[in-house]
Amino acid sequence: MRVTRRRRSRTAVSLALLALLSATSLWLHPAGAPLHGASPPPARKVSGDGRHQGPRPVIVLRSAWRAETVDTAPGARFAPAVRAAVIHHTSTPNGYDCASVPGTLRDLYAGHAYGRQWDDIGYNFLVDACGTIYEGRAGGVDRPVVGAHTKGFNEGTVGIAAIGTFDSGQPVPEPMLDAIARLVAWKLGPRGPDPRGSVALVSTNDEARFPKGSTALLPVVGGHADGYPTRCPGAALYAKLPDIGARAARIQHR
Repeated sequence: MRVTRRRRSRTAVSLALLALLSATSLWLHPAGAPLHGASPPPARKVSGDGRHQGPRPVIVLRSAWRAETVDTAPGARFAPAVRAAVIHHTSTPNGYDCASVPGTLRDLYAGHAYGRQWDDIGYNFLVDACGTIYEGRAGGVDRPVVGAHTKGFNEGTVGIAAIGTFDSGQPVPEPMLDAIARLVAWKLGPRGPDPRGSVALVSTNDEARFPKGSTALLPVVGGHADGYPTRCPGAALYAKLPDIGARAARIQHR
């Protein structure tokens, strides 16, 4: 009888251990997770407080396109945060060789600084047809630099210019769309609004579509034409803005 009791006791312990191991295995490999040494799905890039953050894309700095040969920009002004992206086009010719873009940037800078009497290039960033992102206005790519790209709503927005002309019927290069979305997902930051939504911004200039001091509800990823009476960024690119917002949201894992 003692032998039988010991065997029963050992059997009970073994069954308990098997149940524990099975439960542990299910906890480590929930339904749908890869097993047998397969790579797990990539972790979502989320900040410590659970808010969304897109990774920083590769950016060509001002020194690389030799902005200093045009002029030395004065000290930048900074907003508390970036709350929206305003998309532009440069109205320069399409079909360019991407290797020629640094020269185009210097010409744009000269046109803004001398032709329009601005203190620097107006856009915060510029993106070419090959998907290369360039630093525009000086002050630091990772800071909320106040640009000179949309009267009334420069404060708290990032101005991103697509290099080219994108009126109705013009194709918008896929690498350009992808790069703009990645830039938007990063610049909105972990505490920024959903790129697919809208945001309330206060106008600072009566020449905008909204009188100075009034509050406007604008797209988080909007066009120059949303806040200022202009045809920029062109009908073809403007039609792509919802897609850019959706791509940015996916990058942020929303």
